[in-house]
Amino acid sequence: MKKKILVVDDEPSISMLIDFNLKLVGYDVQCVYDGEAVFDAIRTFRPDLIILDLMLPKMDGVHVCRELRNQNNLVPIIMLTALQDLSDKIAGLDNGADDYMTKPFSPQELISRIQAILRRAQTLPSTQEGQPIIIGNIHLNPEQREVSLDGKPIELTPKEFELLLFLCKHRGKVLSRQQLLHGVWDYHFLGDTRIVDVHISHLRDKIEKNARTPEYIMTIRNVGYKLTEPAAKESSLA
Repeated sequence: MKKKILVVDDEPSISMLIDFNLKLVGYDVQCVYDGEAVFDAIRTFRPDLIILDLMLPKMDGVHVCRELRNQNNLVPIIMLTALQDLSDKIAGLDNGADDYMTKPFSPQELISRIQAILRRAQTLPSTQEGQPIIIGNIHLNPEQREVSLDGKPIELTPKEFELLLFLCKHRGKVLSRQQLLHGVWDYHFLGDTRIVDVHISHLRDKIEKNARTPEYIMTIRNVGYKLTEPAAKESSLA
């Protein structure tokens, strides 16, 4: 079956451009033009992925994204923004977007990112090993996609779960931001590594006692990150 993409943008020229290029490569596409229309489209169209503009009438993209996540709707979201301010891009990621792109953008790059996100969503269940992973007080069950800390469940977004799983599978290894983009986002091009930093920050908020002095996810200056057992923490790297 064709994968369904919901395009949410109030600029007809942008919507038409995306619609044409996605249909050209075989996607089923529906376009809506304001934030409130997303929720009806979710129920009737049931998209596999949403391309969501930041600046929309009636309800902006950040509020749409936040409301979907509050409803436990985990459909992947790529945020589009014409704004160059980093805080606007991070706002989308902070509220549950999986990725963002800045206008103007290449339709080919947008398609590549869509394919990467959908490919990972499709292949993860068959590639992740079923054995539970225990690191310190963190228990991760790949098959059930469940994580607990000190015996209490932790709610992670799909991308946060994939990032934690990837770090766990490479525990003790220093991973560059580009390696994490490749391994978790499946990007084979030079992506924006700030996506990694924002998701690492979210993970720390959920699994660390104090995100400013992490015990699990260590920052390796000018390189990337490393997941460690708390007892093996190297204070010089904090």
